[in-house]
Amino acid sequence: MTMTDDQVTVPPARQVLAAEERYATELAFLAAHDAGPRPPGWALTPRAVVTFVCGSGDETLELPKNRRGTAGDGTPARLRVAAKFVGERALVERCVVTLAGERGLLLVGEPGTAKSMLSELLAAAVCGTSALTVQGTAGTTEDAFRYGWNYALLLAQGPSRTALVDSPVLTAMRAGRVARIEEITRCLPEVQDALVSILSDRRLSVPELAGTADAQVAATPGFSVIATANLRDRGVSEMSAALKRRFNFETVDPIADAEAETSLVRRQATSVVQRAGAAFGVDDAVLDALVTVFRDLRSGRSDEGWDVERPGTVMSTAEAVQVAASLGVAAAYLPGGDVLDLLPGHLLGVVRKDDQADHGRLLGYWDGPVRRRAEDGSAMWRRLWDLRENLR
Repeated sequence: MTMTDDQVTVPPARQVLAAEERYATELAFLAAHDAGPRPPGWALTPRAVVTFVCGSGDETLELPKNRRGTAGDGTPARLRVAAKFVGERALVERCVVTLAGERGLLLVGEPGTAKSMLSELLAAAVCGTSALTVQGTAGTTEDAFRYGWNYALLLAQGPSRTALVDSPVLTAMRAGRVARIEEITRCLPEVQDALVSILSDRRLSVPELAGTADAQVAATPGFSVIATANLRDRGVSEMSAALKRRFNFETVDPIADAEAETSLVRRQATSVVQRAGAAFGVDDAVLDALVTVFRDLRSGRSDEGWDVERPGTVMSTAEAVQVAASLGVAAAYLPGGDVLDLLPGHLLGVVRKDDQADHGRLLGYWDGPVRRRAEDGSAMWRRLWDLRENLR
């Protein structure tokens, strides 16, 4: 039977691809490029994982002649690997060493510092998938870390392997892959502690299947856990001392370099606007001003050395990306005005989330650094000063 054109099923487009799909060419290339030793179960060498996350800089990597064609059709012989995480290379190297040593990795820091992105990139490079993920919430139960049951099969057959529903963590144990746990400190402490025996003994008992070969699951080589935690958020549950000892803590700080942050905001916002079906048309000077405001309010001090009262909310790079993307969408689909006129309103939307007093702090910033820069003769900051009424 031959299918006609109108019978062919076309898969729906997806807004965002997982890292292993988005960077499939780079992963295949690096697997063929670096033939060095790999920890058991790893798809890439530790050195190649670091290169995947941090990029190869200005260097174009080249496959050895005897390995060309081994990575599969379509894999290039030469490739410059783009940097995906803006941060210290030493941090990424420590993360990779932690995973290679079969320790749990906990990425901590303020919201919006790319902890989740780093977790996804590491998982994709180490084991080829970032999909084995648990989203921690106050309602997360132990089943998310251990296992559950298909109750129809359980009632029909009793406890059995076919009735068992593996959690993402248990799936990772069986397959020797990386399990990701987002916002682990949002889970209740007794739920968190379900991980203690898994990370220490590398085994998970299933008492309901006692007396069978499936009563205990032993982790396959390559299994590891990456967790993230926003310790500044409300509703955080303290981790027990026993669980803390099973993790290596790594702090992901905000981006230190202003130029690097601006470049990241531009790149990420461009991607968002392109997914919305438009070209990114925000002027570089507007982006520079946007990032400057975020950095000043985040640090409590301007580049000129002026003190700034910090708002209670976190002025993260991720929020800057969203504001830049909103400006880009407005420029594309609501043309006719100056996109700079929209910036104060979007900033107010970011700042005034948790504490109404932050509105006054943003006005104070306008009366301080914005006014001073305007008085120094900057046309951009003069225009922003004239827009102060938009913050009312």
